[in-house]
Amino acid sequence: MIPHSRSGYLRVCKVKRGSLDMAHTFSLRVYYEDTDFGGIVYYANYLKFIERARSEWVRSLGLDQKTLKSERGVVFAVRHLEADYISPAKFDDILEVVTDVHLSSAARLVLNQEVLRGKDVLFRARVTLIAMRDSGKPTRLPAEIRLRQM
Repeated sequence: MIPHSRSGYLRVCKVKRGSLDMAHTFSLRVYYEDTDFGGIVYYANYLKFIERARSEWVRSLGLDQKTLKSERGVVFAVRHLEADYISPAKFDDILEVVTDVHLSSAARLVLNQEVLRGKDVLFRARVTLIAMRDSGKPTRLPAEIRLRQM
């Protein structure tokens, strides 16, 4: 059985270790509130799903984003996003969001994210993240992320 969090989204996270990279998997269930009048997941909710998966991925690296902001003044921001809607998810589907690193530099991180139902890819995105200071100016990615991506 998959445990439910307070928000209703499943919080089962697992990390798959490959030879050079690590893919993170975040599971969730589609609720009625996630769907449109036609009973399929409203397109913008895929962006919410992948955002939650990125937050859980960062947490799995041992980083607390709240502490990162309060102690170092660093937050993450999406700089660029490309999305491909392949097939619809529906009410009560169990989905997995797989996140892996496409490329990394000192100042940015490009992630590939896929939303799957079983083995079927429903949605694919490439997301470019940057780290920013509270002032809004870009800064280097936290060492905890840069070092893990080498």
